[in-house]
Amino acid sequence: MSLVKFESMLKTNSVYFFDLTEFEEIIIHYIDIGKHSLAKKALKLGLQQHPASIDLQLLKVEIFVFEDKIEQAKKLLQQIEILEPSNDEVFIQKAAIISKEGNHQEAINYLNKALSLTEDKEDVWSLLGMEYLYIDDFENARLSFINCLHTDVEDYASLYNVVYCFDMEDKHLDAITFLKEYIDKNPYCEVAWHQIGRQYSVLKMHDEALKAYDYAVLVDEFFVGGYLEKAKTLEALEEYQEAIDNYKITLELDDPTAYAYVRIGECYQRLGNDVAAVSYYKKAVHEDPLLAKGWMYLTHLYFDQKDYEKAGYYIAKALKIDESNSLYWRRYSEIKLKLSFFEEAIEGFQMCISLGDEELQLYIALVDVLTFVGEFNEALNVLFKAQKIHKNFAEIEYRFAGLFLILNKQNYGITHLINGMKIDFEYHIVLKELHPTVYFNEGIQKLLSDFEKAME
Repeated sequence: MSLVKFESMLKTNSVYFFDLTEFEEIIIHYIDIGKHSLAKKALKLGLQQHPASIDLQLLKVEIFVFEDKIEQAKKLLQQIEILEPSNDEVFIQKAAIISKEGNHQEAINYLNKALSLTEDKEDVWSLLGMEYLYIDDFENARLSFINCLHTDVEDYASLYNVVYCFDMEDKHLDAITFLKEYIDKNPYCEVAWHQIGRQYSVLKMHDEALKAYDYAVLVDEFFVGGYLEKAKTLEALEEYQEAIDNYKITLELDDPTAYAYVRIGECYQRLGNDVAAVSYYKKAVHEDPLLAKGWMYLTHLYFDQKDYEKAGYYIAKALKIDESNSLYWRRYSEIKLKLSFFEEAIEGFQMCISLGDEELQLYIALVDVLTFVGEFNEALNVLFKAQKIHKNFAEIEYRFAGLFLILNKQNYGITHLINGMKIDFEYHIVLKELHPTVYFNEGIQKLLSDFEKAME
């Protein structure tokens, strides 16, 4: 009522009287909804009508802090503290200022002072918890938020923060113990059951997690988060049809998400229903066209089906969204190889390496394609790069041998061939696959035979 009266006053340019409590409620309302210009107007009028109000002066400090007028806020707080040295709000505002400046330990000291002066401790404990989080003191943060819960058992923000602290300390069993004790006091709290399930999920105790999620959705049949976690747990238990059913419930209860569509698609794929999988993957990318992972699921599915044309179409979609993903480029090259587009395959493998992917098999794949198209010197250059990272690998030595021998550099070729045989003699068969003319050379056959005899 007072808010309507105040806004009516602003429209008519009239001046009405409000008591102190009304002004506080009006100003706090505007601060909370982010309308600071209206909060300042109300504050100005409030101080005109109640110039001696310390509470209004403290709200003025709060507005100064929001506007980054820190020095003005500090000066006003000093004046207020002289008048009311035992006002807990003075120390709360001091803590807010010093925290904004990054001195969280001093802010904690001020808040502890406020705690000793106030009867309304819950808000101070909450602020203390946040300050402890800033300095990664998870134990004291957790204890502060637990104090909030002792005051208000339905303070779910504090409940989430307590669990977060346990998570950061990797104390998942302790979190479960705490949550079970909490549920004894508040048994119909779907949030607590959900959080117990999460802790069991982290510990890979999927059966126990499933029971917790069942309770969560039993308490609140419209709890989307509960169904979502239940579905993920059923996936982990390889109960794919049940997982699908629960993901579909989330689609009915809330706006559809690309994530849920993707998960449903993968469950169908695991059940061998590729038609349904494709349908849901397509729904996912329709819902979120920038979901590169969705395009990749389609790519992988069609690749597995040996439909390389469609796989190529979808990998291009994924790369358009995220061209810095080496795994995407690797799949791109694999597809291009299947389609005999060797230049594109080479480009893809080179992109992988340029993006920092230094896996040996990647270098080997690039060398083999370059060798196949007759780019022997370029293949050698790639092998030299690979050798700097991967030393004493038969895969590299035999390829060096084949290329040098093809290029009539006999000494280099023989040296690398011997190196390769010393590392892994059986792997010499790669020469037959890549360089049959080298492999069946009489001199090479004799060298291989002599080495094999020497090993016996």
